[in-house]
Amino acid sequence: MLDIRLIREKSEEVKARLATRGGDFSAAIDEVLACDIERRQAETRLQQLQSDRKRLSKDIGMLRAKGEDSAAVEAQVKAFADEMDALQQRATKLDEEQREKLLFIPNLPQAEVPIGKTPEENPVIRVVFDKPAERDFQEDHVVIAERLRLFDLERAAKISGSGFVCYTGKGAKLERALINFLLDLHTEQHGYEEINPPFLIRREAMVGTGQLPKFEEDMYASPTDDLFLAPTAEVPVTNLLREEILPLDELPKKFAAYTPCFRREAGSTGRDNRGIIRMHQFDKVELVKVCTPEDSRAELETLTKNAEEVLRLLGLHYRVIELCTGDMGFGSAKTYDIEVWSPGQKAYLEVSSCSNYEDFQSRRMNLRFKGEDGKNRFCHTLNGSGTALARLYVALIETGLQKDGSVALPECLHSYFGAKSIE
Repeated sequence: MLDIRLIREKSEEVKARLATRGGDFSAAIDEVLACDIERRQAETRLQQLQSDRKRLSKDIGMLRAKGEDSAAVEAQVKAFADEMDALQQRATKLDEEQREKLLFIPNLPQAEVPIGKTPEENPVIRVVFDKPAERDFQEDHVVIAERLRLFDLERAAKISGSGFVCYTGKGAKLERALINFLLDLHTEQHGYEEINPPFLIRREAMVGTGQLPKFEEDMYASPTDDLFLAPTAEVPVTNLLREEILPLDELPKKFAAYTPCFRREAGSTGRDNRGIIRMHQFDKVELVKVCTPEDSRAELETLTKNAEEVLRLLGLHYRVIELCTGDMGFGSAKTYDIEVWSPGQKAYLEVSSCSNYEDFQSRRMNLRFKGEDGKNRFCHTLNGSGTALARLYVALIETGLQKDGSVALPECLHSYFGAKSIE
């Protein structure tokens, strides 16, 4: 959520920066400002009446002390009270309306973010490892999985419909091995604290990280309880600290968490639908950071490097791109995407999106820290996949495919899987 003071003081700059996202938010900003003006006017009038009532109350006391009639002054005080009650209700309603309007306005891109409208305009920051040479025995992950019985899409569809997978046998073991590898890497080598959060989330927590109210149609919900299945561990983990004031010496906070992720993917029919590339339920290890505003830019760089280390250790060809203004997520101020090469798809697949949200989420969650000057300030929050499955799974088995049909596994997975290959 944007700072209303920033909108109030630099509305044209805010409109210009939001316009680089590809939409026109001028009307939305004007509505917020109009609401803000009316709310402040009501609050100013309320403060004036409170002052006048206090003064008149003293006058009543003086009149009574002199034995004089105070009825007229008391009537005036009563009239003030009625108006004050109406003003308080109006101010409260306007404050709620203002907040609701702010919840639909996206974050401001950082000044250095490249301006663009489409993914094709995202600059490539770096490319790591050589792209695997094309092979005449190459298969895609669905063919490999069917032959080695790694997962079963048809039986999963009997249970839940399309967009779900049931890992089986060695395929299930590989999924578990990858999750454990990711968690151990980030907790033991990168210094993140492991969190095992609830998977069902309250509405206010979903609002806190920006999934609601704008993207409610993409979420799986339990209306009876007003709970939502976690779309990503970012939501429960970041909200662990909501409405808290953190000591400065505890920052930065670094968390790593595994959760299954549940997304309707509304409007995505027909896109990237082959096999397990785009699923309604998938596993992911998420990295979350909470830090001071002064440190968040540097923390994004290390967060991205931590996620990259997964692909480096697995020996998978990948690239890092910086998202342009028109391709960034709703709450992000700056984002790097990590895309791994899929030999079977002959395409890059996004396996991590690392973002700096600045104080956008912390304002929604009222998450603050106490600075050296003793004043409370909003934290900056960051998150990124470290990394997401099943696309990592896809790239891994397609890259590791051998001529005899087996799948060679990277050395870092041998102890987790209990073998050097899948046969």
